[in-house]
Amino acid sequence: MSLTLLTNARIVDGTADEPSAPMHVLIENDRIREVSESRITSGQARVIDLNGKTLMPGLIDCHVHVIAGLVNLGQNALLPDAIVAYHAARIMKGMLNRGFTTVRDVGGATSALVDALNQGLIEGPRLIVCGKALSQTGGHADFRGPYDNRSADYQTRRLGALGRICDGVEACRHAARDEIRQGAQFIKIMANGGVASPTDPIAFLGFSNDEIRAIVEEASNAQTYVSAHLYTDEAIARAVELGVRSVEHANLIENKTATLMKKRGAIACPTLVTYEALKNEGESLGLPSTSVAKIDDVRLRGLESLEIMQRAGVTMAFGTDLLGEMHRHQSEEFVIRGRVLPAAEVIRSATINAAELIGMTGQIGTVAPGAYADLITVDGNPLADLSLLTNQGRHMPFIMKGGQFTKNELN
Repeated sequence: MSLTLLTNARIVDGTADEPSAPMHVLIENDRIREVSESRITSGQARVIDLNGKTLMPGLIDCHVHVIAGLVNLGQNALLPDAIVAYHAARIMKGMLNRGFTTVRDVGGATSALVDALNQGLIEGPRLIVCGKALSQTGGHADFRGPYDNRSADYQTRRLGALGRICDGVEACRHAARDEIRQGAQFIKIMANGGVASPTDPIAFLGFSNDEIRAIVEEASNAQTYVSAHLYTDEAIARAVELGVRSVEHANLIENKTATLMKKRGAIACPTLVTYEALKNEGESLGLPSTSVAKIDDVRLRGLESLEIMQRAGVTMAFGTDLLGEMHRHQSEEFVIRGRVLPAAEVIRSATINAAELIGMTGQIGTVAPGAYADLITVDGNPLADLSLLTNQGRHMPFIMKGGQFTKNELN
């Protein structure tokens, strides 16, 4: 049995505008056993005094692509699986070093990567996967371009491909069932045009209503939910009406649709940092010119979309959607959101709200008895300065996942 006692910990988890009073946290093996304002006595525990530091739940990013080692996703899909896997290992280790102890991959990662993490073959955050995202022909996961007439099936089994193509109700049902068979924990669909794909303008709607209904039904039958790539107000409203639970991006949402999301209990996962990174670095890192031309169509409405959803009371989770060498900007999403949202709400998006979206409320995103001991400490108060969560974990003297330190500069 492994016991660790953290003393004098001021907890910040997004539930309050100020850090808690000094608390004491006892960790047993991979779980938190006790949290108390009174001193905890344990003669067997390793004791770490956090006086002057902030204790937080491990951070959660609900929109990543760990297999995206290249910015050009069409080229990424052609890489050998072994190269993609090594890229993914490096990317996930970087995420863990920034304090992200759980991430939700929304297109590309497979259950084999989850198994590699669980077996200790690679080091990274807890990984929640949808397998391959589902896309119609010419949709956001079809990277063939107008002159590439290869069969769409070439990418279905490639680790470097974000998605697979399915057209028609029966094909959509089969694809959803097949991803669940292979270990998908939720289903992702491309229900709108996108920046990175070559043949779908932002306004394009992906899939017919009947196709989306069928996919939502298959996910529901498997006791899970559908996440959808969505930008335009029309596409968001349609998807939510059809039963989509997780709205990715949502840059062009309007007030009425935000109210609909709140009514239906849909959760938004904005990803503003990726548009800033693509604007500044995308072209130099290989983003095709057709994609560069579409960035500002969504980038310029990002902060306004946060304000619209906040006014409507929409639950928002933390997401980043970065590609290639731009993954290093992951933590900057905190600062971007902090321009228009209270710091506590921004932190809540990467803790409690993210855990709710993933379906692990009470297990991650909280410092509470019974939760996984996924924890970070921060030098200073991130409620007063969100930039303390940036700089590649420089202000985090310890990072713990499942009761095991992945970084410890305190003891």
